[in-house]
Parts: sequence; structure tokens; C-alpha cells
Amino acid sequence: MITIDEIVIGDPPEAWADAGFTVDDDGICRIGTVRVRLIGRDQGKRIRRWSLRDVTPGSLDGGTIDGMTTELSVGTALAEPATHRNGTTSIDHVVLLTPDCDRTVAAIESVGLEARRERQTDSYGAPMRQTFFRAGEVIVELVGPQAVGEGPAGFFGLALTVADLDVTRAALGEGVGEAKDAVQPGRRIATLRHRDLGMSVAIALMSPEPTEPA
Repeated sequence: MITIDEIVIGDPPEAWADAGFTVDDDGICRIGTVRVRLIGRDQGKRIRRWSLRDVTPGSLDGGTIDGMTTELSVGTALAEPATHRNGTTSIDHVVLLTPDCDRTVAAIESVGLEARRERQTDSYGAPMRQTFFRAGEVIVELVGPQAVGEGPAGFFGLALTVADLDVTRAALGEGVGEAKDAVQPGRRIATLRHRDLGMSVAIALMSPEPTEPA
């Protein structure tokens, strides 16, 4: 199974540490089994690239998936999850954006990730199409318009699972928005006000999966 080894973000490590994340001395923030590498702003903001394990041989010869810089990880074990003061336990999903859903779905599937589900929604204010893939413990969510546009796909943001959303909101205070029901039954979601915390990546915080079916 394809898994995510590392997500590289153009943020200073201290910004994430101030937001309650544990950051190792080498700038790595271990969230669940994924390494988030914080490299500062020299290469730009937001998610710069990611690295994947066990992709289809030869599928990353160009170094990108439909414009998203992607590296092949070989011989790296899953990260050992860190304990974070803000209660984060894992990455629930990575959000990707595309102007052309069919094209990007085909590119993602070419490396070995299988589209598991598709959903039509207007939750973002306009008719959109969501396609979901599974990469180990992390869901990859691709969002794009129903019409076909031009341009490459890109990274957008992260949704993180926290042990107790109310406790996390209390700890971060004004750094987190109001909680509301998530699309996933039995879960709630709140937006991290990342810019106020010196971070450049859109981040949502989610309550855990319910222990009983909703």
C-alpha cells in the first residue's frame, strides 16, 4: 500500500511549536505516522512537496503528479507518532486542488493510489467534485470544479484529528474557530486560524472517529 512518508511545508518550526505541536530539533513534526518537515520560508510558503512510499515503479520519473512535486521514499520506516500539547493524534486527510478532476484522478491513479469514492458537493459555495484515495492511515482528498479548467493541480491543506476538540479549542483560544458538525457522521470540525499563529497552511481540526456507528 502506498503511504505518505513526508510532507514538506514552508513554515518556521517555531510557529508550529507555538501552536502546540512537538517539533524535533531537525524541524520534523511527527503527526501520526507522517513526518511534516518544516523548512522555513526560503522556498516559499505552504506545502511545497511530499514523498510517498511504494508507488508504481517508473511512475515518478517526472518528479510530479499532475504538477505536484512528489518524491519517492525508499527504506524509510513509518514515523513514530509524537505527543502534541494541542492534542493532535494523526493526519485525517491531505487536501489537493485541481482545475481538472479527471486528469488529476488519472495522474494519481497512475502512481498506484486507487480512487475509493467520489462526492458532489456545494459546501465550498459552488458545485464541486471530491474524490478520495487511501494512503495508509491518511485519506487524500482531491477537490475540483465540475467543469474542466486549465492549470496544474496543487496542495491545499491538512485536516488533523485531535483527541478532544473542545480541549484543543480551549488550549488554543482565539487561534481556533467555532466547532461545527463535520460531513463525516459523528464528528465535529473547527478551523485553525493558521495565519494568526504564523503558519501558512490551511488546517482543520477534527474530533476522532466515533467509537460506535453514527
